[in-house]
Amino acid sequence: MVGLSVLFFLIKHKVLRTCTAFILFFCIGVSTVYVSDDKNYDSYYQYHFKDNSKVVLQIHKILKPGNYYQKYEATIINVDDLKTTGTILLNVKNDSSVNSLQIDDQLFLKPTLKELIPPLNPHQFNYKSYLAKQGIHHQLFVDTNQFLKLRTQSTTLFGLSAKFRNQIQEALQKYHFKKNELAIINALLLGQRQDISKELIVDYQRAGAIHILAVSGLHIGVILLILSFIFKPVERIKYGKFIKTLIIVSLLWMFAFIAGLSASVVRAVTMFTFLAIGLSFQRKKVVEFSFISSMLFLLLIKPMFLFDVGFQLSYLAVFGILWTHPKLYAIWKPKFKFVDFFWQLFTVSIAAQIGILPLSIYYFQQFPGLFLASNLVVIPFLGAILIGGILVIITSLLNILPQVLANIYGMIISWMNGFVSWVSLQEEFLFKEILISFVTMLFWYVFLFLGVSFLIKKSSKNLIYFLVSIVLLQTVFLFETKENKSKEELIVFHKSRFSVIGKRVGKQLFLQHDIDSVRFKNENSIKTYRVSEGIDKVKEFNFKNFLQFSKKDILLIDSLGIYTISGMREPIVVLQYSPKINLSRLIKTIKPSQIIADGSNYKSSVNRWEETCLKHQIPFHYTGQNGAFIID
Repeated sequence: MVGLSVLFFLIKHKVLRTCTAFILFFCIGVSTVYVSDDKNYDSYYQYHFKDNSKVVLQIHKILKPGNYYQKYEATIINVDDLKTTGTILLNVKNDSSVNSLQIDDQLFLKPTLKELIPPLNPHQFNYKSYLAKQGIHHQLFVDTNQFLKLRTQSTTLFGLSAKFRNQIQEALQKYHFKKNELAIINALLLGQRQDISKELIVDYQRAGAIHILAVSGLHIGVILLILSFIFKPVERIKYGKFIKTLIIVSLLWMFAFIAGLSASVVRAVTMFTFLAIGLSFQRKKVVEFSFISSMLFLLLIKPMFLFDVGFQLSYLAVFGILWTHPKLYAIWKPKFKFVDFFWQLFTVSIAAQIGILPLSIYYFQQFPGLFLASNLVVIPFLGAILIGGILVIITSLLNILPQVLANIYGMIISWMNGFVSWVSLQEEFLFKEILISFVTMLFWYVFLFLGVSFLIKKSSKNLIYFLVSIVLLQTVFLFETKENKSKEELIVFHKSRFSVIGKRVGKQLFLQHDIDSVRFKNENSIKTYRVSEGIDKVKEFNFKNFLQFSKKDILLIDSLGIYTISGMREPIVVLQYSPKINLSRLIKTIKPSQIIADGSNYKSSVNRWEETCLKHQIPFHYTGQNGAFIID
């Protein structure tokens, strides 16, 4: 890489220099990915782990709890008295009689490492892949009596941040905030969203205001503007601009510390730190330079940020604002400052949406039509809410917060929640179940990029490019529509204690299942498949224990154990509802090519069948372990 760097500065030819720069940055990217991966070091815990290993864990992060387990990210710092590195997902069984673990707590235990479970049905969220990109490859399940909490512990920056937040939360609880009010205060000011109810999160998602709940660029930007205004007089003294920048950057990182130094907070503060430093130089294009520099800096430290949805949306939103906002704002210049403020807010919201719209639809498959209403009402007051919240926190810590002011602040938070909930109920403005593929998303960005380029600089050349992008987008749409209409597949879905088998023909899905109508309506595996595959109709169907698909015979054997069907040639056998059969006799009788067991079977039966198939060298597929079985 040193040679490439020298070569880059020596080469004068523009094209060769560009190619050299591309190769150099590619090599830097590969190197940073390698260096940041714990698995590339001998100290990685997995290389020293044995069946009866004694392990010391240190809690690094508290996650949102599940129905049965408290969840934590923990670092394995010691395996059999050897210092190790690496992070795992720790699941501690809920126990109301035991206090929750805190960041920096160290635990001694003899664990059993378990692989993370991949999605068992098509198009479901891949939690295993998500954690792998954060360097987590295993998980532990323990009861509260299976570990010993050590008294000796090392204090990290994250631990100090957590202790300070706990003090703030204890101080706030004295002032009788409602549950949702306190949850929103924790989210807005402390970066902790674990206590927000699912219903409230859904309301903010449907209203297009979910970004308000995550401490991110919006919050840091508002705080930066307020601090810049407050410390404006400092510029009058000698070296005032430098001192002002130093104060603002320090205060931003103090806020990041209080908010728990989460990825979104660190990302936003880093971006605005570069911006604050850049603005002090008063050079042209400083905002764009700060934007690109902060992104490169973050990726050098943590390259896997590139695959983080929050990172992608944040930088695309900023890119949309930097690129399109000046042109949108120039369309109309109001005379009155009050009108101008809301016009700026309106154009910034539109510009940000231009940047993130295709990607957000690709990930979330919905578009909140009233996002403008939410932003125009909530964001103007966000600065006051943040400043008011900081004052509430400071005065509560000093025990001088009047209950009246606490009640007023809580009421404002409740009004905001109420407005967002009202917006979320306007179903006709929420466009759901929008399907676009990854390729279509890329072509949408080409279309938006060339369209905005034409609006910024109207020329025949830009018009041709824009028209070509429309043709390409239509071509991709027609091709994918044709592919969708002709696609056929058979799916044995996984559903614990139930059997769900689907035959997809074009845009129709024929299902045989035993799920009651209420539960089926909310069945996530079917809904996700239907939306992701663009299915128009789902029809219930009875395959009557036998069907043919893609020139293959498929035999369904239920609890009755009937399989005397003549004329079959090496069928695929699907076992349902734990049939009491002699599998060895079945294999000798009908000579199946493969045996499938779905989620309706008892685990003991599945284990027995797997051993029998191994003995007879017949491929065996259990949906609870290998995921849904699909025949194209």
